[in-house]
Amino acid sequence: MKVTMASAAARPGRVNEDFTGAVPTAAVLVDGAGIPGAEPTCRHGVAWYAHTLGGNLLALLSLTPRSSLPALLADAITRVTDVHRHTCDVTNPISPSAAVAIVRVSGGVLDHLVLGDAVVALDRPGGPPIVTTDLREPTIGRTYEAKLAATTPGSDDYNRILGELRAHRNQPGGFWVAKDDPRAADEAVTAHHPITELSAAALLSNGAGRIVHPFGLADWPQTLAALASKGPSAVIDRVRQAEARHRTRPDDATIAYCTDLGDP
Repeated sequence: MKVTMASAAARPGRVNEDFTGAVPTAAVLVDGAGIPGAEPTCRHGVAWYAHTLGGNLLALLSLTPRSSLPALLADAITRVTDVHRHTCDVTNPISPSAAVAIVRVSGGVLDHLVLGDAVVALDRPGGPPIVTTDLREPTIGRTYEAKLAATTPGSDDYNRILGELRAHRNQPGGFWVAKDDPRAADEAVTAHHPITELSAAALLSNGAGRIVHPFGLADWPQTLAALASKGPSAVIDRVRQAEARHRTRPDDATIAYCTDLGDP
């Protein structure tokens, strides 16, 4: 499998809280999440959590290739939690967490997993792309949009409202992300498809997925066509231009674009 990757921090000089990486048969994208004021809950921070989780996932994908993707994710969450459970308040609702996307090819099949608002988009020469994301977080988030829009970003009230939103994480009836509880992996969206039906697979962080929503610069077929012709960096550049045009706060943006999906 050939993987082309690009990742850009939200702003120059800011730590990138996304992670992406690949092994010969799999690619991983981790989109770290945190809120201002949550720093005391974890001495390491969101970027450390995302990168440590991503590194563990890549190791497990290489060492235990027959395990299911939810089982691998649960194992990785446990490993990262064990590293910092004695120094950090890992169970705090606002401690670092992450969305996760994984694709893996084996035995003529591509398996994929999405937990949180990352995206996996599968290109099919014989039909429209298959696009997978987890809509539970944005659905719940929309119920807080009016409150957040009426509050000054970074203020105590703004952070309190964000805290209320984050309290829905990893709760029944809420939304699910990688954090401290490995049982969240069981809530991931998973599927598998014959490789013969696919031409490419793309993993996008929420920030990169802005090219489709909310900016509407392209639909998913057009986005996959742009990835094939111009590569991930060009797609992220278009998102950055739209953020500037719309005066939208930039977000970390990361894409892993996978081709040559046949087994090595």
